[in-house]
Amino acid sequence: MNSPSRDAFADYLPVVGRVLIAPLFIGAGAAKFGDIGGTAGYMQAHGMPLAGLLVWPAALVELVGGALLLLGWQTRWVALALAAFTAIATPIFHGYWMEADPMTAYQQSLHFWKNTALIGGLLFAAAHGPGRLAFDAPR
Repeated sequence: MNSPSRDAFADYLPVVGRVLIAPLFIGAGAAKFGDIGGTAGYMQAHGMPLAGLLVWPAALVELVGGALLLLGWQTRWVALALAAFTAIATPIFHGYWMEADPMTAYQQSLHFWKNTALIGGLLFAAAHGPGRLAFDAPR
């Protein structure tokens, strides 16, 4: 039998986790849509082929995926998709091992390892689901 405190953890902590992770993706997707040309240029500067085309699905994945994660709809699949997206993008855009300047390398390593932790949180959400306070919560 679950204790009341265990039920509160199970009910509210997944919501808090989703609320803390989702804005990162929503903000990044909105920023990409706000400056498609600049984002495509940034992607191209990092060796991304077809950046002018790929910027659109990247922005869409982040914006829509973040919103769905926030709402807790199809949380497991959305979290897996965002984890995969982040796992692909992280070494491309935060390859700190390729930086000659130590300060830039340090800054990029922070982004790299932050994203690695983010992937871990998303995998945790995929494994455990949205909790009971979500649109696709188990009934």
